[in-house]
Amino acid sequence: MNTLCKLVSLVALGLVTLPSVLYFAGSLSHDMVLTMGLIGTVVWFLTTPWWMGREVGIDADQVEI
Repeated sequence: MNTLCKLVSLVALGLVTLPSVLYFAGSLSHDMVLTMGLIGTVVWFLTTPWWMGREVGIDADQVEI
């Protein structure tokens, strides 16, 4: 699962960056760049939190106030 999420995130990152290069080269229309960039951004933000975790410190029930 972790490897699959990383792979999907990498593809999404490619969807964000590659269309700009293709647009600069004249291979892609501006509307297609916007669409692919939006799809890549949404997929990136949906998949990255699943594998890019962080250490969770103290639970709320362990803290005394």
